[in-house]
Amino acid sequence: MPSRVLKGIPWNTLRVRLTLWNSAVVLLVTLAAFAAVSVGARAALYREADAVLRGEVRETAIALKDLSPDTDAVIAELRRKAAGHEERGWFTQLLEVDGVTLWRSDSCPAMIATFLPVRIDENEIVVQVGPYRYARRRILDAHGRVFHVRIGMSTDPLEEDVNRLLRQFVPVGAVLALLTPLVGYWLALRATMPVAIVLRTADQLEPTRLGDRLPVRGTNDELDRLASTINRLLDQVASYVERQQQFVTDAAHELRGPLAAMQSSLEVAISQDRAVGDYRDTIAEVLDESRHLSKLANDLLLLAESGTEEAATAREPVDVGAVVRQTVTMFAGAAEERSVHLALDVRSGLSKASADPTQLRRVFGNLLDNALRFTPAGGEVVVTVRPEDGGRFVLVTVVDTGSGIEPGHLPHVFDRFYKADTSRTHATTARGGGLGLSICRSIVERHGGRITVASRPGGGSTFSVRLPLAA
Repeated sequence: MPSRVLKGIPWNTLRVRLTLWNSAVVLLVTLAAFAAVSVGARAALYREADAVLRGEVRETAIALKDLSPDTDAVIAELRRKAAGHEERGWFTQLLEVDGVTLWRSDSCPAMIATFLPVRIDENEIVVQVGPYRYARRRILDAHGRVFHVRIGMSTDPLEEDVNRLLRQFVPVGAVLALLTPLVGYWLALRATMPVAIVLRTADQLEPTRLGDRLPVRGTNDELDRLASTINRLLDQVASYVERQQQFVTDAAHELRGPLAAMQSSLEVAISQDRAVGDYRDTIAEVLDESRHLSKLANDLLLLAESGTEEAATAREPVDVGAVVRQTVTMFAGAAEERSVHLALDVRSGLSKASADPTQLRRVFGNLLDNALRFTPAGGEVVVTVRPEDGGRFVLVTVVDTGSGIEPGHLPHVFDRFYKADTSRTHATTARGGGLGLSICRSIVERHGGRITVASRPGGGSTFSVRLPLAA
């Protein structure tokens, strides 16, 4: 059974990696804690033993100093004190200044008895020799004689106390080593469960179901923020797909009308013999529809190009006033033909903009074409170019004296294929494809600008293009 459980665990998943990392961290912390306890306990025990040894050797030194120079009395006092030390496993030793042993207790190990003081001039030291530790103190009696007294002990009991303490921690470490992976995997499973839900939902997403979204639990944690971010991306994708679908539908609808008219005209023309003039009229109608289809196809291509990342990359310093002046000059003949007064006002003090001059001419050309087409004979179209916001922007306005646009149509005039023909009076029979203003908005926004319209029925329309200028 356990082998089947282990075989069923996906070892390359995030939860397994989290479990392994968590277990490694816990085990390392446990080992570090064991090491810290071992070092701390050993240091505390040795510090306490040193304090006791120093106290004992000081008391002994004081007692021997008072009995000197009576060597027999000194040794007798040492025997008396050593009797109490023996019960604790301690040893005592008396040495002359040159390291010769005058007396030592029976428990004094040979390696300590023959060990000479490291520095004779030191008053008191604690020395570790092998498994033994002793405190040595220098004694100077009233006659100037120098002795050294040592009181020491074996450190094996101290080490045994430390080992006993560590042995008590071994079961705790074993339990931690066993439970840490299990608890860690359970916690990782709970922590990654929302991720698994997100993955399962994301795996079920289909292009045909644009309304599906990842679940948001309301905890506002990283996973919730990730799900919200992905949902926002899905909203944008769904909006983009819907716009593209609508665009294709509108394009098909716009193309179907001229094609149907051409087909109907040709079918009528060939249904029976007709006069040459009738065929000429039919060919003229078909030619007019083909021109309309050609313009519509060109507008579709321009709109597709203006929506790409590369559309506005061919930038150069452009004199916006000069571009507008050239465009107005190009439409002067059309304005005269339609008996529309075309005026231009370019203010001074304009900096150059970083833009594509061809695309800017396309924008201003579309705006002028619309203004002239919807302005009746005897009307006026005024184009103004002036700086704005201290010269950081340029504002180009195209004002006509046409019939204006109904308020209900204003929010949609920049939409693709939207035509507000019912609210504006045609000054000509030329037809638009409903894409000119949409192309203008796309190009202006690609240049970091903004295009707006203001109009009222019977009061004409004002289209404004605001573009940033180079510093």
